[in-house]
Amino acid sequence: MRLAVLDGDRAAIVTDSGVHDVTDLLPTAAGRYGGPWLPWLENGGTAAQLRELDLARCPAHPLGAVTLRAPLARPGKIVAAPVNYLDHKVEMHEQKTIAEYGVFLKANTSIIGPGEKVELPYTDKRTDQEGELAIVIGRTARHVGPAEALDYVFGYTGVLDITVRSTEDRSTRKSFDTFTPLGPWIVTADEVGDPDTLGLRCWVGGQLRQQTNTAELIFSVAELVAYASSVMTLHPGDIIATGTPAGVGPLHDGTGIRLEIDRIGTLEVDVTGEHAISYTDRPGAHLDARISQR
Repeated sequence: MRLAVLDGDRAAIVTDSGVHDVTDLLPTAAGRYGGPWLPWLENGGTAAQLRELDLARCPAHPLGAVTLRAPLARPGKIVAAPVNYLDHKVEMHEQKTIAEYGVFLKANTSIIGPGEKVELPYTDKRTDQEGELAIVIGRTARHVGPAEALDYVFGYTGVLDITVRSTEDRSTRKSFDTFTPLGPWIVTADEVGDPDTLGLRCWVGGQLRQQTNTAELIFSVAELVAYASSVMTLHPGDIIATGTPAGVGPLHDGTGIRLEIDRIGTLEVDVTGEHAISYTDRPGAHLDARISQR
């Protein structure tokens, strides 16, 4: 099943016949920040429960007539894999992988949904797109092994890990507001099947920049969930970004990004530099200059 969010924090299920607003059929209400699906997941919601819903009782709309929002507007945490494709490791001249780097966290306030805009922070620092498969956790997981890790996955979605190429640590460079476009919806794990056989493609301004298959992941989806759970407790609704392949490149004002993942769907956002500033004008930069002069 495909779980979406509509304007007004309305929960919806997307089928071939349309978008069905199931808000009034759920036992939970939208959370203050996380939208309708996070409280439902935290309350133990399962795909089996969704299949029992009578969609004929729900208002239905054509997909083209609705505006989709981020399927999880503010999850508890976003865990991300820094280097998880060999071709990207070579591209970025990295010497290490997750086994040495570990994973990192992104601010959950960086999420936006389909059709929204990535805001470039600087006029003179390169900011790149990184198209990735995202895992949505469905059950609390701690110290789970790879053999059972997929049992803790509720579903999958697309994610763009937007990144400034500057000197700050990864969490800073990747946590600006708007730097985690997510969507277009969550597809339940039963519908996706094997997550390590998904084709992934990412276009920027109509140019195909990234093309791979999740079979090329260094840490498979199960191994990544198991590793993350060995470091921190994973809660329902948490997101794990699985890493990006080669083909990252600079974003510019006015361009569009399109991420397409087999059996998941297509996520499209735009890019704006309207409020970008010079890197030397960033908060705190004058303090660095003062220290260097001493």
